[in-house]
Amino acid sequence: MPVVARAGNKIRDYYAVSLTLISAILCALMLPLAIAGETFHHQVMWIAALDITAGVLADPLSILMSNLVGWLSFSIMIYSLGYMKGEENMTRYWFLMVFFIGSMQLIIFSDNFLQLFFGWEGVGLCSYALISFWNKDLKKDYVGTVGKKAWGIPLAFSPTHAGSKAFLMTRVGDVSFLIGILTLFFFSGTFDFVKLSESHGWAVDLAQSGLLIPVAVFIFGGAIGKSAQFPLQEWLPDAMAGPTSVSALIHAATMVKAGVFLIARIGPIFITAVENVATIMPFFEFVAWIGAITAFLAASQAMVSKELKKVLAYSTISQIGYMMLAFGVAGMTSNFIAGYVAGFFHLASHAVFKAGLFMAAGAIIHATHTKYMTDMGGLRTKMPITFVAMTIAAGSLAGIPLLSGFWSKDAILASILDVESSMSLISLYAIASITAVMTAFYSFRMIGMVFFGKPSKYIKKLESSGKHIREAPVLMYAPYVVLAIITVAIGLTGPTVEGFLENSLAHHLEYAVHMEIPEHVFSLNRIAVSTSIIAVLIGGGFSYLFYIGNRMSPDQVITRIPILSKLQSFFENRWYINSLYYIVFINGSLRLSKFIDKYIETGILSKLNTVVPDYSISSSQTGGKFDKYVVDGTATRIANLNLFLSRNIRKLQTGIAEQYVFVFTMGIIALIILLG
Repeated sequence: MPVVARAGNKIRDYYAVSLTLISAILCALMLPLAIAGETFHHQVMWIAALDITAGVLADPLSILMSNLVGWLSFSIMIYSLGYMKGEENMTRYWFLMVFFIGSMQLIIFSDNFLQLFFGWEGVGLCSYALISFWNKDLKKDYVGTVGKKAWGIPLAFSPTHAGSKAFLMTRVGDVSFLIGILTLFFFSGTFDFVKLSESHGWAVDLAQSGLLIPVAVFIFGGAIGKSAQFPLQEWLPDAMAGPTSVSALIHAATMVKAGVFLIARIGPIFITAVENVATIMPFFEFVAWIGAITAFLAASQAMVSKELKKVLAYSTISQIGYMMLAFGVAGMTSNFIAGYVAGFFHLASHAVFKAGLFMAAGAIIHATHTKYMTDMGGLRTKMPITFVAMTIAAGSLAGIPLLSGFWSKDAILASILDVESSMSLISLYAIASITAVMTAFYSFRMIGMVFFGKPSKYIKKLESSGKHIREAPVLMYAPYVVLAIITVAIGLTGPTVEGFLENSLAHHLEYAVHMEIPEHVFSLNRIAVSTSIIAVLIGGGFSYLFYIGNRMSPDQVITRIPILSKLQSFFENRWYINSLYYIVFINGSLRLSKFIDKYIETGILSKLNTVVPDYSISSSQTGGKFDKYVVDGTATRIANLNLFLSRNIRKLQTGIAEQYVFVFTMGIIALIILLG
């Protein structure tokens, strides 16, 4: 990309877009394989010592997913030409976007866990860099309201902080994922999906060791981190600090969808690897409950958020929760394919309308120069094309009949009704239904606050200063208009699309994991359909009263009912989960470091650093005195003694021979006397 950039900015921009177009076209050329239920699998030796291969697995699951990623990425890249026009560091932006998309395609077409993990880390690295793209950390680029706190913890974050937060929180999931796949490799001797599907001995060994469920949960931990599921969901709302085009890519085509794809890939492998489905069912129950809890948790926060992009972020977390719920439910019923297809159908449906919602939101923020919905209002006459496109996408999110979201959400609700455990059925269905009501509420609340009512004081002030709000340029609105049309098209042909997905994925399950799939017969579950429609009527009805028709003031209602005021504050403060994480992990780490510095570093180690030298000095001084007074003194005394003796003995050396003879004679006489 830097090399191409030397030829000119326009050439660089269109080169980046053309790469994604080529990728999308190549993905489309593989669609006949998916329709026929065929698989292309090619491998080459990678690490011979461990018998690890690298390969491409193009089966119906990966082909369908790659087309979603390819074409949605292309539309977002087209949108970027208008949205990012005039921004600095665009070479870095285009490089990271292309690398992001490529890493996601690597995840999709990998035929083994190890190769997939490289793509997995690639999307994590790119998300960090792109969320932090506006790295000057200007106040206008912050996500959240500057100055607002919960439990003393700020609720506004700079782009670089948000990027680092995303990187660190997803690393927790990545470590879990790595532990899971390495343990699986230890028992199976392979990372290969096909080999794992064909050999079930590894599952028996894991089950006998009591590690089957833990390994599956560890692998799922990777999906929890990447797809922002509870308890690792807190990074995604703050990721809105990045450019809106990046948000659209993360939420619709890459990153958060990677976790869902991982579960779609491993779910069938695990469920067919065990002789008794009950052995692995706790894992699928865990997946379902994590999805249900996340869906409810995030939807409650979307209902009170005032930032346009944050509403969509919470919405993504919630809808990903629905997908996880569906894939989890698939393993809890005798009809695995129903939940499996429902999860993938909602993945595809959500990808289309969520990309449109984010791009439309970016156009609105671009036009109004504000991210707060409270500063908008009355924009439907100023941005009519964006209004229609965004309303269609929001309607699909809410689950309005004859839009794509209605069919996919209905399929999830219907799959829950197949759960055999009555307690799980009632609990999961109740949570999913309540979440559907909240989804309809915040979807139409968003439309009402942005497009209906009177223009806010901010809008009036903006226009009075000469900055008139106009429709977005064609390069920006064309992609989300096309996606709105596709949303309607899928909605009008919902049963056909669902049937196509079921037939294609059935081939995948039959030939990839040897699962017997009954022939598809489309039918509507009356209970599920009724629930979907009632949820839209209740949630949409309240939104209409408060935000579209303006028949009632939400602030007055909240003021009159204290419990609503407390709930609003609780939800706005993110259930205090974010604050709790900062208090425990961030502030806790800082306190621990201060404790270590004060009592260990300064209190012990520094004193040791002082005591040891002092002791050494004292010892050397003592040694010096010993050397001076004992060693040197002894040597001096011996020398003096020798000198004294030599002086006195020397007196005997007179040089007179008579004296020597006399002394010698006297000595002989003395010896004779002694010996005698």
